Amino acid sequence: MEIDEGINMKSRMTRRELIRWAGMGTAGLAFSGAARILGAERPARKPNFIIIFADDLGYGDLGCYGHPTIRTPHLDRMAVEGQRWTNFYVGASVCTPSRAALMTGRLPIRSGMCNDSRRVLFPDSAGGLPQSEITIAEALKGQGYTSACIGKWHLGHLPQYLPTNNGFDYYFGLPYSNDMDRVGGPGRQAFFDPKVEYWNVPLMRNERIIERPADQNTLTKRYTEEAVRFIERSKDRPFFLYLAHTMVHVPLFVSDDFRNQSPRGFFGDAVEEIDWSVGRVLETLRREGLAEDTFVVFTSDNGPWLTFDQHGGSAGLLREGKGCTYEGGMREPCLMWRPGTIKPAVIQDLGTTMDLYTTILRQAGAEVPTDRVVDGLDLTPVLLGKGPSPRDTVFYYRGTRLYAVRKGPYKAHFITQSAYGRDKPVEHESPLLYHLAHDPSEKYDIAKNHPEVLADIQKEVERHRSTLTPGADQLAARIKKDG
Repeated sequence: MEIDEGINMKSRMTRRELIRWAGMGTAGLAFSGAARILGAERPARKPNFIIIFADDLGYGDLGCYGHPTIRTPHLDRMAVEGQRWTNFYVGASVCTPSRAALMTGRLPIRSGMCNDSRRVLFPDSAGGLPQSEITIAEALKGQGYTSACIGKWHLGHLPQYLPTNNGFDYYFGLPYSNDMDRVGGPGRQAFFDPKVEYWNVPLMRNERIIERPADQNTLTKRYTEEAVRFIERSKDRPFFLYLAHTMVHVPLFVSDDFRNQSPRGFFGDAVEEIDWSVGRVLETLRREGLAEDTFVVFTSDNGPWLTFDQHGGSAGLLREGKGCTYEGGMREPCLMWRPGTIKPAVIQDLGTTMDLYTTILRQAGAEVPTDRVVDGLDLTPVLLGKGPSPRDTVFYYRGTRLYAVRKGPYKAHFITQSAYGRDKPVEHESPLLYHLAHDPSEKYDIAKNHPEVLADIQKEVERHRSTLTPGADQLAARIKKDG
């Protein structure tokens, strides 16, 4: 089925979406003012939005973030033409809760999209993103946007949880991680010498499986081709594209054009193919005359999977990686780009993926939901070079437990635990404290010298918990097997 046909199938608003549209309020009148704020001189055109989300890409895995051998010329150009954020965070250090935070603008504990043992959704999971949550795509629909999710979803694979039932008009991709549905291969070695047939993951178009197992060697290219076609066919109306790459999650796969091309080896090949994909997307925007009308963000869902040695990435000078609440698990590379609107700069202010939710809705003229706690803040002043980030605090959850809090440059660890070791969580009667501007590697505990800082952070924790109503656990339930 072609993309436009897939969109037409979803063009009629569902009852759920109609209710949400009404609940969001009529914010269209606010758009003309927002357009003036964003410097739009031509007739009001709502901005397009593209979020490009890598998987398991570390803070140190791009050329513009200091990697010495991975070549990322398109991302490097994006960094020069836009903003490169150095203190940008995700909502969790593993896939499912991180993606829920991005899509809803809320910490995953509020939506129930986290669990202390089953940390992500699996093919036997019965849950997914609750229907009560309002995704970016759903919020934008009331403002006349068309939307596509291309790539990895991982917010529920059953029909009611798929992107097309969460506001997206079109979906093409894998419903969960590419290392799931394991059916073969020589133990752990299969991840270092992967073959497509070792994983029976499904490739879907809308609600239908079109290929199983998915040919993972071709995924990055096929996602890119789908994204380019969506942009070309949506250019006459405002659109939202969520391009969520499967790579560089192990097992690694690349197309023949990129295999054995990077000095960094197989992992470098996969990153460089993603860089090529970003270049294709940005070039399409330029060719179609959409560059100045499109806000593009590139970031990753969590830090590198360090237990896979050279097939995993690097967090650079940050401590640890995927799976934990040290900086390497949750601080990510982030580039923001919109020529003529976003002021080029290196940004050291705090930001999170949840802030993208609020920033996008505000720029589109949509109202941010007021019937629930939304954790995202509007980063527009920073993008325009007119003010600092409104964010000064970051909460680091692992599952349902708050492990650490950052306020300003200081980070307090109340609980510590390695990413994937067998060690149990260590609760610190006296929290550890690090100054992340002085010590981004979290080596030097300065708690004894700054009791006033710990007291201030403890007040932030108390304020936060006063707003917290955990959502019903969506990750624990499993599909019942017959018999």
